[in-house]
Amino acid sequence: MSIELATLNGQSADRAARDQSPLAIRGMTVSYGQKPAVFSVDMTVRPGAMTAIIGPNGAGKSTLLKAALGIITPLAGTSTVFGKTVARQRDWIAYVPQRASVDWDFPTRVIDVVMMGLYAQLGLLGRVRAHHRAQALDCLARVGMQDFATRQIGQLSGGQQQRVFLARALAQQADLYLLDEPFAGVDAATEKAIIDVLKSLRDAGKTVVAVHHDLSTVAEYFDDVFLINTQAVAAGPVADVFTQENLQATYGGRLAGAQMDSLSAATA
Repeated sequence: MSIELATLNGQSADRAARDQSPLAIRGMTVSYGQKPAVFSVDMTVRPGAMTAIIGPNGAGKSTLLKAALGIITPLAGTSTVFGKTVARQRDWIAYVPQRASVDWDFPTRVIDVVMMGLYAQLGLLGRVRAHHRAQALDCLARVGMQDFATRQIGQLSGGQQQRVFLARALAQQADLYLLDEPFAGVDAATEKAIIDVLKSLRDAGKTVVAVHHDLSTVAEYFDDVFLINTQAVAAGPVADVFTQENLQATYGGRLAGAQMDSLSAATA
């Protein structure tokens, strides 16, 4: 009886955690061909925190996010946003894809890209009014791109394009922000601008989850970390989980000794 009660209590606790979590993933499995890209991964994101998803190349970081959002179809697994299906909670989510996955030759202006984030307000055939444009310009100002509102998106640098996509996410006024490699290929000024905006969202009670590759900035940028190498390795607050032991278990021989030494100094 005591074992049965413990099991029931554990299930209740897990259900409560899922219902309260901005993003809860259970048993997620995705395969490209014969080899799983993600295998039976569980992840529960803490509300009002910034969480980094880290792991080596090919570890399934981006795949996990895409499967959770339904962008790709998993073999197995579920994902919920505040206890409800992602399909029912779309308006609560803002997603910034990898910059390399976007067709930047599409002929559209910066301001139009940002106003795509206002779709929930505008509807399919909604009329763009002055206050919608003002909202979009305000979002551009938050990422330092207000002077580029009428520029064609393809004329921008990589860092500027990333800022515009972040501005579009801001326009959605979401509760959960999911970003896939937001700092990849951007300059130092853009990286600082992006992290400042993300921290301001966190400070306003929003939840941020980002696929991240630079181990040297994890402790500075994030509250929590989720380590993955096809399967989940460790998860929790950076101070507790971002350790040499867990990193070695995640990266194995791919993590050089010099990197380990620098990370040890950064997290000391």
